[in-house]
Amino acid sequence: MTDTPEIEERENGPLVAKGIARMVGPDGAEVETKEVMALCRCGQSKNKPFCDGSHKEAGFESRGGEPAGKDKLLTYVGANATVTYNPMICSHAAECGRLASNIFNPEQKPWVQPDNGTVAEVEAVVAACPSGALALKHADGALEHHLADRCNVVIEKNGPYWIQNVKSPVSVQGEGMSSKKYVLCRCGLSGNKPYCDGSHRDKGWRDD
Repeated sequence: MTDTPEIEERENGPLVAKGIARMVGPDGAEVETKEVMALCRCGQSKNKPFCDGSHKEAGFESRGGEPAGKDKLLTYVGANATVTYNPMICSHAAECGRLASNIFNPEQKPWVQPDNGTVAEVEAVVAACPSGALALKHADGALEHHLADRCNVVIEKNGPYWIQNVKSPVSVQGEGMSSKKYVLCRCGLSGNKPYCDGSHRDKGWRDD
């Protein structure tokens, strides 16, 4: 495998992943990888996660639509930690609520309250956030996106590709977005393609 894994996009076609060392499927099992793989992003393949040409019949287009969330960097200030969040690049994986609902809870206002937990809890959530929508903001204004202990590609059940340490097919498309970890649409419904904007959840897409 190459030392510089990357993902390219074919116009109105699949994502072409090169040099991916490890990929994990929706069931948590390892998926056999090849040096070059065509990954489905139209949501229609009968051989997911791999492309079977269904994008042609489906009339899939590489761009189009409006992002589900606004591209704006929201800031939540705590005594010991400050968190930023961009709604446009959030994939609604809900790792934040799963790991620290005391801090990240949509039922409270504001929904992020850093002082309701420890700095370690905040850091763990930022690392777990697959899209990079959440980040830590330092005193000098720099944003930090911690990386999780996971492989290059994780395929979320009924959701996007979680990508880490792989060169992206296009430049970052959201304020505060990380180039080290991001999520790529595989349902074909995102208004921010090739990135996921959470449309799979909003529109009830399933990968089976």
